[in-house]
Amino acid sequence: MQITKFLLVGMLCACRFLAFAQDNPPGSISGYVRDGNGDPVIAATIKLLNTSAGTISNGQGFYRIAAIMPGNYVLQVNSVGFSKTSREVRVKASINLNVDIRLNESSQQMETVSVIGRSDVQEVNRQAYNVVAVDAKRLHNSTLDISHALDRVSGVRVREAGGLGSRLDFSLNGFTGRQVKFFIDGVPMDNFGSSFQLNNIPINLAQRVEVYKGVVPVWLGSDALGGAINIVTANDTRSYADASYSFGSFNTHRTSVNAGHTTPSGFKLTLNAFQNYSDNDYKVTTDVASFSGQYFQHQRVKRFNDTYHNEMLIVGAGLVNRSFADQLLFGISLGQNYSEVQTGARMVSVFGDWHRKGSIIMPSVKYSKEDLLVKGLDLRITGNYNFGKEQNIDTVYRRYNWFQEYKEYPGQGSERERSMYKYGNNNGLGTVNLSYTASEKHLFTLNNVYNTFNRKGSDELDPESEKYKQPQKNVKNILGLGYQFKASEKWNTSFFGKYFYQHNKFSQSYNPSGSWGDVAYMVHENGLNKMGYGVASTYFFTPQLQVKASYEKSYRLPETDELFGDLSNLQGNIDLDPEHSHNYNFGLSYQAQINKIHRLSVDGGVLYRNAKDFIRPSLNNNHTKQVMDNLADVTNLGFEGEIRYSFRQLFTAGVNMTYQNLRNNTRYEENQTMESPLYRDRIPNMPYLFGNADASIFFNNLGKKGNTLTLGYNALYVHAYYLSWPSQGTADQKYDIPRQWLQDVNAVYSLGKGKYNIALECKNLLDNRVYDNFSLQKPGRAIYAKVRYFISTN
Repeated sequence: MQITKFLLVGMLCACRFLAFAQDNPPGSISGYVRDGNGDPVIAATIKLLNTSAGTISNGQGFYRIAAIMPGNYVLQVNSVGFSKTSREVRVKASINLNVDIRLNESSQQMETVSVIGRSDVQEVNRQAYNVVAVDAKRLHNSTLDISHALDRVSGVRVREAGGLGSRLDFSLNGFTGRQVKFFIDGVPMDNFGSSFQLNNIPINLAQRVEVYKGVVPVWLGSDALGGAINIVTANDTRSYADASYSFGSFNTHRTSVNAGHTTPSGFKLTLNAFQNYSDNDYKVTTDVASFSGQYFQHQRVKRFNDTYHNEMLIVGAGLVNRSFADQLLFGISLGQNYSEVQTGARMVSVFGDWHRKGSIIMPSVKYSKEDLLVKGLDLRITGNYNFGKEQNIDTVYRRYNWFQEYKEYPGQGSERERSMYKYGNNNGLGTVNLSYTASEKHLFTLNNVYNTFNRKGSDELDPESEKYKQPQKNVKNILGLGYQFKASEKWNTSFFGKYFYQHNKFSQSYNPSGSWGDVAYMVHENGLNKMGYGVASTYFFTPQLQVKASYEKSYRLPETDELFGDLSNLQGNIDLDPEHSHNYNFGLSYQAQINKIHRLSVDGGVLYRNAKDFIRPSLNNNHTKQVMDNLADVTNLGFEGEIRYSFRQLFTAGVNMTYQNLRNNTRYEENQTMESPLYRDRIPNMPYLFGNADASIFFNNLGKKGNTLTLGYNALYVHAYYLSWPSQGTADQKYDIPRQWLQDVNAVYSLGKGKYNIALECKNLLDNRVYDNFSLQKPGRAIYAKVRYFISTN
């Protein structure tokens, strides 16, 4: 099986590198960074001068640098607000050297010193790419999932069709759905299935979430058209446990457990488990037609076929900080989900029995080694294979209305399209990343991502059907080469190129005899290859003022559903061309501190997108299904900005706003000689003006030293926009998605320096009627409570 190939590759690589292990095994350095009062200094930067080795202190001030070759070094420790400290150390083979550091507070203000101590989140934001890093740790006491945390980022809009687990459409600077790619720890999530998606992953799984807008770095190995999301999980050697449970409106239950332990001998074990459940039986306002012929307007009714639940377990085990590997981990991801379908694209279509199921069974391997064979050469290899299944179940021949009444019909039918089709995509993924730091100024990166797809399925309602036996195979490979030139601490520039390759094997039906009902299949193969490239650069005029600019010619290869169809409502189109776009970004960032008690940050950016061969749906020849075609060219000139302010550790607030002017740039429709009446019209059904605001007040040492009460407020604003083309029809004739004004409040009480936590949240405080999609109403006011326990030892 293909999974054997992936695992075998990882094991062979590990054995190969073991052969090169040096006679003198490396040592390590660890300790605590504390201030003058003995309190831990969090996010201090610790590094060995004239090497690439370094780390960041954790929440207890602990740090550890592993895999250090024996010798004499200078250990340097920096942190904002403290004086730089250096210490000479001698590392011996196979021995951990304990070095505790005490930092003295600096008398200088931030405006006059370099920003030398930065957290991982700050380091990501300082890249040349247009990237925003969300510090997920600050949200661990909330009931947010990853998608709702991202919905607070400028340029991002997360649109849902309903409540927990509902259909989600992710938009980043005007690009939506599959045009944005998702990763977890740098590994593409293309093959994770429906059981592991943004809106069912708890925020507690992540340490931070990186949002790359428009231009995607080469090490992610992506065919993203408009950007990428990278979820970064805990990847250190500390021992920790983080468990939480929340309960709230609509019978919603969410549980999350994350734990890790590393023994002194280097054996590492990690566990991540979570579950989500909701009846999603919130009330909506809609018109209802009874089966007796009566019509009732503006009825307040409950959703009744919208239950959702999923369960997920991720276990990893292996070795860390060995001479042959910094990390060699084997893992397994197991999960399942159940989702009822309440409505179609509009609320006039009501279903009462239709549902879907999915599962994930995915073994994986991860290997990494720094200074492989030569100093500065780092290797990372990952592999996984998903044996999971997906199933669509629609076998009840009924028609429902919103009063939960139904009319049953004789015979074999369904609510939409009769099916019990169950299939597996047999999706395998392998990545290799090789980077070489030739010097402090020159870094080279080579990255390759290989993806296989082989859909196999059957329908017990029609087990002999030939259409389910036809090949649907796809191979995709993305090879990237990058170079970074770091002229100084002030200026660095990256250049990169990407090679995209895709090969498809499929069959098409035909009528060999001309007689009615005579169907045969012919197997075909095709392929494509494209080249993309880009550049990203940043310059610091002062330590507080950064300017960055980037450009990429990006490609997005057609997805398997677009090529082969979904055997339900989407017909395949094997002749699809890749989408491509010219993406430009320019940004400014300013950080200031006044008298060490006031902090201000201002970020702003301008973006331009010129996309060709947009893949969008149209109707097939007999108007029974949708089919994807290369139909449109689109431009987008957008602006976004964010301002944040904080006072001591007592108050923080921020506001961001995004405007995007997406325009149809298709001057002539297919087979038309006259200019399209929609040329330069605003793209419909797409938010173009939206923003977020938040504020938090902290009451420190409330009740007892180390206890903190936090009161928070969040607001979301989305301006109204049209469902169809704005230039067509009159205002009173057109459907629109109304303005959204959503406000949430929360209170969190943390005890024992964050060991015990209790949170209360009220979402949609004013109980506004909220829509992300036309006519599909989202939940009203909802109240949730969460308890969380966290402990970390070193």
